[in-house]
Amino acid sequence: MPPSADIALSTPLPISSPIDKPSLRRELRRRRRTLSRRQQRDASRRLCQRLKKLPEVRRARRISLYLPVGGEIDPTPLIGWLRRRNVSVYLPVLRPFADNHLWLVEYRPDTPMIKNRFGILEPAPRYSAQRHNRLPAWGLDVMIVPLVGFDAQGNRMGMGGGFYDRTLAFTRRRGPRPWLVGVAHSCQEVTHLPPEPWDISLQAIVSDRRIIRS
Repeated sequence: MPPSADIALSTPLPISSPIDKPSLRRELRRRRRTLSRRQQRDASRRLCQRLKKLPEVRRARRISLYLPVGGEIDPTPLIGWLRRRNVSVYLPVLRPFADNHLWLVEYRPDTPMIKNRFGILEPAPRYSAQRHNRLPAWGLDVMIVPLVGFDAQGNRMGMGGGFYDRTLAFTRRRGPRPWLVGVAHSCQEVTHLPPEPWDISLQAIVSDRRIIRS
């Protein structure tokens, strides 16, 4: 990638109003897919360095993250570090018979994996269906979620399917809840994103370049 393109991708994408969200999602996904393997690897390393320094992550005992697809920034280098600290790691799984909802299923070295309908690896249905392998989202200490876009005010754009918003709707009420952190490449930052009424608020956004606390 020429230097001028690299500089362009490090600058927040200017947004005009009204926002055409489908077009913006396509552009932001295109931007992250243009990153080379080396850029992806370096971004993942810098992201994980920042996540490891967060006190909320350091004191957590149960954390969920995700397996990246389509150029998403990769949080999986955290897994070895978490396991050495005796932290339980969970993955989101498409919940059967419940549209746009997720299960949080423990991810161990021997967990059987399959690809779901989106081509994303996740724990296999028989394993996920066993209650002792799952944890309700409110039982997590930290939940790391992928973003399509974000701005400097902590507003974010998700995948568009509402999976996390529906799964985390309980956080609007009082009670236990995970600390929510969204992660993305810096090239997915835009100048502004208007929040939607159904958006679940994040406590932080972490990219390969910085940390934004809400």
